[in-house]
Amino acid sequence: MLPLAATTLDNLKKVPPMTWLKIAAVLAGFVVAIVILRKLARLNKVLLAVIVFVTVVIIGFSWVYERNEPAFLTPLVDQIAPFLPSKGSYGKQAGGARKM
Repeated sequence: MLPLAATTLDNLKKVPPMTWLKIAAVLAGFVVAIVILRKLARLNKVLLAVIVFVTVVIIGFSWVYERNEPAFLTPLVDQIAPFLPSKGSYGKQAGGARKM
């Protein structure tokens, strides 16, 4: 069992430090999210629903405008995007505008 442990330890030493930093950031974010959710659970449920709705809408509009949504949400955003403005659509409008 000792050679197996030494091999695993050697493999862990080969992992770049940036990876460990990202893992630590994700864990810290998870802990902060849990603390915030526990604090929000004490709020009025209607107020909490409004806060969550506004947050989701702002993030959703940002994804549609910037087209930087996660890959698994691209099919959904592709269906919503024609109805909302996007960064790329303004370039087409500016090209046809008159110059004064």
